[in-house]
Order: sequence, then structure tokens, then C-alpha cells
Amino acid sequence: MRNMVRTTSADFEIFTWKIEDFTKKDITKLCSKAFKIRGYTWKLLVHPLRNHVNHFSLYLMVADSLPPYGWTRNTFFKLALINQVDRRKSIVKETQQRFNGGHRCWGSFFMNLKDFHDHRQGYLVRNTCIIEAHICVSNFLPPLDTNIINPINDDDSILDNDNNNNPPPPSSTNHVQSSGDEITISPSPSSSQSSSRSSPKEVCTWHPSLLHSQKNRTQGFRLWAFTSLGQVLHFLKTKKVKEIDDNDIKKLQGLWDELEKSSGFELDWLQPYVEAFLGVKAHLQKTKKLKKLVDHVVGLEIKMKKLRGELAAAEAEFEVARKDLSQVRKGFQKMDVNATIGYAMF
Repeated sequence: MRNMVRTTSADFEIFTWKIEDFTKKDITKLCSKAFKIRGYTWKLLVHPLRNHVNHFSLYLMVADSLPPYGWTRNTFFKLALINQVDRRKSIVKETQQRFNGGHRCWGSFFMNLKDFHDHRQGYLVRNTCIIEAHICVSNFLPPLDTNIINPINDDDSILDNDNNNNPPPPSSTNHVQSSGDEITISPSPSSSQSSSRSSPKEVCTWHPSLLHSQKNRTQGFRLWAFTSLGQVLHFLKTKKVKEIDDNDIKKLQGLWDELEKSSGFELDWLQPYVEAFLGVKAHLQKTKKLKKLVDHVVGLEIKMKKLRGELAAAEAEFEVARKDLSQVRKGFQKMDVNATIGYAMF
């Protein structure tokens, strides 16, 4: 369903996606039918990005068949998860994106799946949820709220902006260098972690508020903030679950605590993945315990099958013996073994 809403600064067309029987759907592959707004084709997607990430995410995707380069689409839009009990409690994410061949999709974390599935919260009522996409496509987009800025492009260099009135950045054990939009992260010699490179350009395209939050910071502070963010992303992207140890968890926890406390970044979108990483140890311990219990149950099942087989054999043997006993008892008379046989005189 689609309709037009006019505001003082932009014309939005709204696509409403009503998902019925939600719990029966495969939310890892759930997407809307293609719909057209201003002649452009779009799709909405709903799914947790990865396994063991317990959250509801919503994405807007360019659905036209377009080449990998040579086109752009400036879009100002809002994605909304509608509260069916109190519409004022609907969750809305607003952004401005310049879609192109390398950036066809934008999405965000909306809420914890446990809360989403609680019908009392109002987002999943009678196993139905309602999603709205408010889309404005134009080369002349309205100015966004102060917490939204344009995606980073080849001419942006926010990391070169300086303001000496800011406080010095928190301490960091990493050596950093900046060149344009790229930050090179080199751990200190005492670290066993190999050097890694992290470009903020990609993540800032998806989450432009990261750039906006650093506009008035000193260059040193920005380098620290984006370096720390890059290290967190590096952990999440490169560490296999089986390789995560206590040191990794401790280091990521320290980086994450500093980022949340001091960086000024809005990190709600990243928090579920960090929590998943930090919860790996407990998960692995639970997995080990689960395997032990499964092995024990399997062992008992095998033992029970063996005992059932022995019981069945014993029952069959018992039935044969019972029949033999019945045959022998027919016409059998007891004899007084204390008496003599004697004999007749006539």
C-alpha cells in the first residue's frame, strides 16, 4: 500500500508492509515485494544480520537492475516499525543516503526480538507487524536534523578538521596515521595482534551520524575514536568464534567501554554484535555443557535399547518355559515321597 504525504520541506511517498503470521516466517530471508516510488524500485528487508544476534533489523534496498557503477540515487527516507497499540511509540529511523553501485542498501537495529515478540509492547499484535517506508528521492534533498549528515564521499575529510578547544583524547596503546578518509591502525609492539587497516568510509556511509558526532572534535580525538572503532570492527570481522579467548574478550570489553563512555558515537547499531562477541565464552561453556549432557543422554538411550533387547529376549525365553511347564503339568499327579509304594496281596 502506498500513499503521498506532503511536509513543509519534502514530499514523501509511503509504502506500508503488513506482515501477517510473522512467527511462521523465516526472518533470516524475509523481504517485501518490490514497490515503486518516484519511478524507482525498492524492497524492504527484515532479519537479524547473523546467527545468535537476537534483534529486529529493518533495511531499505535498491531493487532496480542497475550496473555496479555509473549511477547515484539521493534519498531522504524514514523506516518505521509501527506500534499498533500506541502509534506515538512507533520506532522511526531517519536518514539521508546517496545510493550507488557499491551502496545499495541501508538498515538499522530497531529493537530486541524478545521485546518485539511480546504482544503487550504493541509491535507484534495478533502475530502481525506493520512497517512503513517514507521515501523522498531528489537531487535537492531537505536539510536533515542535527543528528544526521550526508554520507562520506571522496571529497570529505572530516578527519582533517581541527578544533583546539576540545579536551585531549583518552589514552590508547595504538599508533595511528591518517591519510584522507583512511586510518591505519598499528598495535603497539607489546601486542601479539597483527596490524590491521580500517577505513571509516564504509561504516560512515551506513551510519553518517558517526561523522557528525566528530565534526567539532580535535584531530587527535577523531583519530583515537575512529581507530578504536576500527579495532572493534576488526575483532568482529576477523575473529572466528573458536579462536576467541579471555584476552580477546577483555580487550574488546575495554575498547567498547571507552567508546561508549568517551567517543560520542551513537553505537546502538553495533551493540548487539559486541554483546554477541562478549557472550561467546558463556555460550561456548553452555555448548560444552550441552554436548556433555547430549552425550550422556545418548549413552543412556543406548543402554536402554540394550536393556530393552535383553528384556525382550528374557520375555521370549520366559514364554517358552511357561508353555513347557504347562505341558508337563497336564495329567501330572503329586506323589507322597514319604510313603512306600507297597504291593497288593490279591
